[in-house]
Amino acid sequence: MSPAKDGDLSVFLATRLLEEVEAELGSVFDLTPARTQDPLRELREIGAEPDAVLVSLDRPMSADAIEALPRSVRALATYSVGTDHIDLDAAADRGLAVFNTPGVLSDSVAENAIFLMLGAARRATESLDLIRSGRWQGWSPTQLVGVELMGKNLGILGMGDIGRRTATRAQALGMSVLYCNRHRLPEEQALGAGFRETAHALVADSDVLLLACPSTPETRGIVDAALLEAARPGLIVVNIARGDLVEDRALIAALGSGQVRAAGLDVFSGEPDFDPAYLDLPNVFMLPHIGSSTIEARLRMGRILIEALRAWSAGGHPSNRVV
Repeated sequence: MSPAKDGDLSVFLATRLLEEVEAELGSVFDLTPARTQDPLRELREIGAEPDAVLVSLDRPMSADAIEALPRSVRALATYSVGTDHIDLDAAADRGLAVFNTPGVLSDSVAENAIFLMLGAARRATESLDLIRSGRWQGWSPTQLVGVELMGKNLGILGMGDIGRRTATRAQALGMSVLYCNRHRLPEEQALGAGFRETAHALVADSDVLLLACPSTPETRGIVDAALLEAARPGLIVVNIARGDLVEDRALIAALGSGQVRAAGLDVFSGEPDFDPAYLDLPNVFMLPHIGSSTIEARLRMGRILIEALRAWSAGGHPSNRVV
C-alpha cells in the first residue's frame, strides 16, 4: 500500500479527547471517533478499515486486542508518554508502527512536581480539610506549621527531561539539587546538581525525594523500607513517575512513624485503585494523576501525534516512533 496523503489517512479514535484536540485531528485526517464504551469492539462491528488507531492509557492494547484489529491498521498512536498499556512485542510482530508523545508534557509535569512539593511541605491536605470543614478558628502561632523549601536539598531519582525542568524550578525556589541516574550526566546537562551513585546515597543527603524515573525491573519497588530507613529523617517523598516505584506499605509505615514527614503523590500502583490507608494520613497530599492535565500539554500531545502520523504516512521516520 502506498503512503496515504494527510486527508486520505483514516484514523479511528478509540478514546475521548478534548474537543479542541479532536477538532485538530479531524482537520487533518479522516477521523472516526468511537461512540461506545467498547471502542475496539465497535471498530470490528462497524466494519471500518482505518490506517491508524489512536488510543490512550484507558485503552489497553494487549496481544489479543492487537490481533483483533482490522488488517487495514498499520499504526497505533497513543495519547501518552508511557506505553505500558501496549504489548509492543505483539505490535512489532503485527508490523504496526507505534507512536507516543514524549517531551511535550514536561513543563506541565514539572510544574505539578513543584505543586506536590509545596502541598506536602505546607500541609495542604490538613489546611483544606480545616477550612472546608468549618472548624477553622482563625490564625494562631502553632497552626499547621510546615517547612520551607528554601535551602532544602531536592534529590531527583531520574534526571531526564522532566527531572531537569523540575530542577530548574526548584533552584529558583532556593533549593539545592542532587540526582541519581544510571550514569552521570555531562556537566552542561546536570545544571550544577550533585551526583549520587545510588538511591540510598541520594536519600541520605536529601530533604525531598522526587521520583521522576521510568518504571523498569530495576526501579519497581525502589522506595521500600530499606531505602526509607536510610533516608534523612523528615524526608518528603514526591512521586510524579509511576505508582509501582513505591512499596505502599513501606511508605505508609514511614509516614505514620514520622521517618517520612509528608508525601506528594500524583500516581499510584494499580490506579485508580490505591491503598486506602493513604486516606487516613493527613500528611499525604494526593492528586488523581493530573501531571499533564493542562490545555497546553493536551494540545501539544495531539499535535505531536498529528506530525508523527503525517511524517510516517509520507515515508518518514518520526523521532517519537516507539516500534
